[in-house]
Amino acid sequence: MRILILIAAIAALTACRQGASVPPAVSPQALTVNVLDCGQITVSDLDGFSSAGDYKGEAQAMVVPCFLVSHPNGQRLLWDLGLPGMLRGLPAVTQDIFTVKLEKKLTAHLKALGVTPEDIDFVSISHSHFDHIGQARQFPKATWIVHAKEQDAMFPPDGSTPAGDKMQTDHFKFFEPMTRDVFTGDKDVFGDGSVIIFETPGHTPGHTSLQLKMPEAGYVMLTGDLYHRSKSRELKRVPRFNFSEPQTIEAFKMFEDRVTALDAKVIIQHEPADIVPLGGVVR
Repeated sequence: MRILILIAAIAALTACRQGASVPPAVSPQALTVNVLDCGQITVSDLDGFSSAGDYKGEAQAMVVPCFLVSHPNGQRLLWDLGLPGMLRGLPAVTQDIFTVKLEKKLTAHLKALGVTPEDIDFVSISHSHFDHIGQARQFPKATWIVHAKEQDAMFPPDGSTPAGDKMQTDHFKFFEPMTRDVFTGDKDVFGDGSVIIFETPGHTPGHTSLQLKMPEAGYVMLTGDLYHRSKSRELKRVPRFNFSEPQTIEAFKMFEDRVTALDAKVIIQHEPADIVPLGGVVR
């Protein structure tokens, strides 16, 4: 998807930053989730984010978080991999309606938590757009948990060129050294129901969302790009650039049914109002 190649930056936005107050990445008692600042976004015209045509002329600041999920058994999952590390420290880059900026690499965030790339057991991406895969090259020894349809979109079985801008598809090669754990339906990452990756297709063919069972908050759902903003969830708006609008609408229902059944808290990953209050940790 072309638009996410460019995604935006807000110089003043300090969402998801890690500080000395962040607890250790691994708790011996319970699941812990650290929220890492993997980029910042500004979109000057959101028209493309609603096929209903009602976002034209609206602008929004967005964040690009990554999530370090640490299980009590000592294993770790990285959920989403942010903007490309090559952007780190560069001035904000603007093209068309998008501006992108990355202030700190994912590996630097991990180092502050006492975690090295070799300590990451699993990586998984909600989908293969540019702002969710940008730092995959740092984790060649991790097992990549990937939905079968997203794998096929990135690496077509017939050997054809994958869809997407070259700047996006060039990053796919960094997933090639990884061992793959390919799934459909639900994927229970640690085998105990605490972390489940589940299908929410439509934004891309194999788009997924993440279900967490947290010690304090109970069930928490990370949306990936099922929704980009709170307003989109309220109005059930589908971006014009989605792979399939009918699949997206069905995914909305499946997601919301799961939320209701589990009385879950929803975190929209690009929504500053959802991410900033977390203070670097999902509890």
